[in-house]
Amino acid sequence: MNARTAFALARLGLSAAGLVALIGYFQYTLGVTTFAIANFFSYFTVQSGIASVIVFVTAAVVAARRLTDPAWLDMLRAMVTTYILVSGVVYGIIVWRSSGVNYSIEVPWSSQLLHFVIPICALIDWVVDPYKARLSWKYLGWAIVFPVFWLVFTLIRGPIVGWYPYFFLDARQVSGPGETVLYCLIIVAIITGIAALLTGITRLKRMPRHLLPPWRAAA
Repeated sequence: MNARTAFALARLGLSAAGLVALIGYFQYTLGVTTFAIANFFSYFTVQSGIASVIVFVTAAVVAARRLTDPAWLDMLRAMVTTYILVSGVVYGIIVWRSSGVNYSIEVPWSSQLLHFVIPICALIDWVVDPYKARLSWKYLGWAIVFPVFWLVFTLIRGPIVGWYPYFFLDARQVSGPGETVLYCLIIVAIITGIAALLTGITRLKRMPRHLLPPWRAAA
C-alpha cells in the first residue's frame, strides 16, 4: 500500500465516522423537548459536519486516483477543517462555561466524536499530508464567507422562530446585543486565525526528498 492509498482509506474512515456521529447526534436530539428538524440542521456544527463528510469522501477518491491534490480541493479541505475545528473550540467553551455557573451540559458520545475526535483527526490529516497544494492567502477571504452568512441568517431567523443554536447569539441570554456582537467578532477572528494557520502550513518550504520520512520517500 502506498502513501496516497493510505490517505484515501483514512479519509474514507473519517467520512464514515462523521456520518455515524451526525446520525447519532440526530437520534440524541430527538429526545430533547425543543427538538425540531429545521433547528437541528441550523447548527453550524451539523452543517459543517455534513460538508466535511462530502469533502473528505471527494478527497479520498482524488487521493486514490492522483499523486497530488488540486488546489480547489485543498481549499475546500482547509475550509471544512477550519469550520469543524471552530465548532469544537466553541462547544468546548460552552461546556466549560456551563461548569462555571453550576449548570451541567450532557456531552453524548456522538457529540464528543463530532466536536472533538473528528476535528483533531482532520487536523492531523492536514498537517502530515505532504501532497497538499500551496494555497494563496486570498483563500482567507473565501473561508470567512460561509460563517458570516450563517451568522447573519441565524440572527435574522432567531427572533422569528424564538430559537438560537447557541446561547451567545441570543441577546436575552447575555448582557445584550453588544455582547452578542462581541462573541460574533471573536468567532470570526478564531475562524480567520485557524484558516490562516492551515494556509500557512501549505506554504512551508518543502522538505528535500532525502529528508522525508521513509513512508513518503518510497511513495
